[in-house]
Amino acid sequence: MTSIESVTLEVDDPASARRFYTGAFGLGDQVRVRAWDAPTAGFRGFTLSLVVSQPADVNALVGAAVDAGAATLKPAAKSLWGYGGVVQAPDGTIWQIASSKKDTGPATRRIDEIVLLLGVTDMAGSKRFYVEHGLPVAKSFGSKYVEFDTGPGSVKLALYKRRGLAKLVGVSPDGTGSHRFTINGDSGPFTDPDGFAWATASETASL
Repeated sequence: MTSIESVTLEVDDPASARRFYTGAFGLGDQVRVRAWDAPTAGFRGFTLSLVVSQPADVNALVGAAVDAGAATLKPAAKSLWGYGGVVQAPDGTIWQIASSKKDTGPATRRIDEIVLLLGVTDMAGSKRFYVEHGLPVAKSFGSKYVEFDTGPGSVKLALYKRRGLAKLVGVSPDGTGSHRFTINGDSGPFTDPDGFAWATASETASL
């Protein structure tokens, strides 16, 4: 089974990005940053999600992110799937923050899971590619959504149609240039059919 140890965000200002992610989300080594100046414009084709246990935690994390300089793409609200909001970090990365619909206590800001959603062009082809690279399917909803089993404690990986993912987070699907991130796992290095790059965890250990 292929696991994902971390993701590396490629940003203009690593020091500022580290301050944002530490202060707003309290993220540790599963989200890394490094200096990168490859041209990019519009939607980068992916989002990261923080899954928490209750709406109070969603509100706390969204509020902390906005206070630290993030832009609100979708205010936190109830939906068919639960409760959540979408923000865009100062470095351009789009974050979804989601939970179930019911509060069970005061906010703790504890993050239960980090989920990487890749916006893909050919769902069947991308699904087949990742299965061949050691990621068993955990959930699949036809051509709409696929989630892989990356093992306990790992960043989770899911596929979504690119246009659908852009609509989900409230942005235009148009975008050009670099994706501005790398996936760090125990398989690779390789690049998937949509240009998302993977590196071995040892290659990024010093970032």
